[in-house]
Order: sequence, then C-alpha cells, then structure tokens
Amino acid sequence: METDEAPGQPKDDRAETCTVSVKGLTENWQKWSNDHCEYQKHNPFSNGKVTPPQIQRGQEGYGRPLEGSKTEQRGKDANSHISREVTELCQVIREIGASGDDSRVSVQFGTLFERYVNISNKLVGVLLRARKQGLLNFEGEMLWQGRDDGVLITLLQ
Repeated sequence: METDEAPGQPKDDRAETCTVSVKGLTENWQKWSNDHCEYQKHNPFSNGKVTPPQIQRGQEGYGRPLEGSKTEQRGKDANSHISREVTELCQVIREIGASGDDSRVSVQFGTLFERYVNISNKLVGVLLRARKQGLLNFEGEMLWQGRDDGVLITLLQ
C-alpha cells in the first residue's frame, strides 16, 4: 500500500477538474478592457479626450437622473414613501378633527402634534409637503411646538 502522496495530506483534485484555456482568459480580458475603455469615454473625471455631451439648463432632462438609473429608482421610492405619509396624516386629521362651518375638517396643531408624534417624528415636514400639494392649509411658514399649538390646520380635500 504505497502511494506517491505524503501521508496525512489530502489529494489535490483542482488540477484535474479545473481546466482553463489561455484563449478564454484572453477573450475575457479583452472584453473587460473594451467595456472599461467605453465607460471611461463617458466618465467626466477620466483623462480621456472624449466627453459626453452635457445637458444644458432649459433642455429636457436637465436636473434629472438618467432614466432607468438607481438614482431615479431611489427618487421614485422616496416620493411614494412621502405620499403614503401625507395620506396617513390626512387620515389622522379626519379622525381627530372637527368639522367647521364650511364642512371642512380642522384640528389644532397642538392636538395633532400630540397624536401624530407617536406615528412619526417628522410631522412638520409632512405638513409642509401636504400644504404644497394643496391638501391642507394653515397660517404661517413653519409650525413650532408650544408656540403654534393653537394654529388651525384645515383639510382642503
């Protein structure tokens, strides 16, 4: 029972099972190199001479992320999240508010703050967003806890 291997060492099967051709490695390297060169042509920070055409102010797409990019997707996700928060805020106002003479639901900021603070810690930001969308109205630029507790917040829709 003599073998060529040293006792206690496992047999190395990698050389028998893994065959790599030089041609395959060359093709993979060339593909990576071509892809990288193409990428560098559009990279504004590379030292390449070719620069992509820049979108100027006033042109369509200015100030917007590239269509289909991860940045665009993150923006859409954030927008849908904020829309859900605005909808939730309007629902809370309907639940705890009282109808006024014009049949619109109103609630004081202090009352809303005490109820809504358990749900979210960004009430004022969501209120500003809802006012910008035309869903509710209140007096003043910004609401502060304590100082503006008596300000009425009125649902418009």
